[in-house]
Amino acid sequence: MTPLPRLLALLLALALLAGCAGRVPAPEVERAAGQWQAQAERLAELDTWVLVGKVGLRTPEESTSANLDWSQHPHYYRLLISGPFGSGRSTLEGREGRFSMNTPDGRWEAETPEALMEQQLGWSLPVSALADWIRGLPAEDTPHRLEKDALGFPQRLEQDGWEITYRDWMRVADLWLPRRLVMTYDDLRVTLVVTDWRPALDD
Repeated sequence: MTPLPRLLALLLALALLAGCAGRVPAPEVERAAGQWQAQAERLAELDTWVLVGKVGLRTPEESTSANLDWSQHPHYYRLLISGPFGSGRSTLEGREGRFSMNTPDGRWEAETPEALMEQQLGWSLPVSALADWIRGLPAEDTPHRLEKDALGFPQRLEQDGWEITYRDWMRVADLWLPRRLVMTYDDLRVTLVVTDWRPALDD
């Protein structure tokens, strides 16, 4: 290679390296006042999603966690729970008022999803209301008390004996959705951290 092409090749390589070094991750979008109210209608209509995350459970006697894979549809949902929450991999399904759970020990049914979880796992999540709470909304048909932060986002919700605190948010598909929330009921503390939110929204 003659000196000139060698020099041009060197300059090109340096330019490429500089371009790569100059690329920095885009900063996360900050929440702003008015955004929550602006998305209220779309959020209320959201009834289909896939959510992946981790659930931490703490009582005075123990502290443990599990992985959660949640598929939600208008008339059907499936919660796949795996990890050290008791019996390994369990699947809770709800369809038009019928609830079932599959565990390594068999298939079980009950009148409510909460009763199923309590019977088979020894603990329970407020499944009936969680589909609303995970969107930052109070569940319908029961009294509640909601506090908002300085930007108008939900900060603390009290309903059905539970206290839900919203700790972090993420922007997905032009919606602000909870990333981390802490739910307490008496001496039970449940922490839900979402690692992947995939809402299905009509255009």
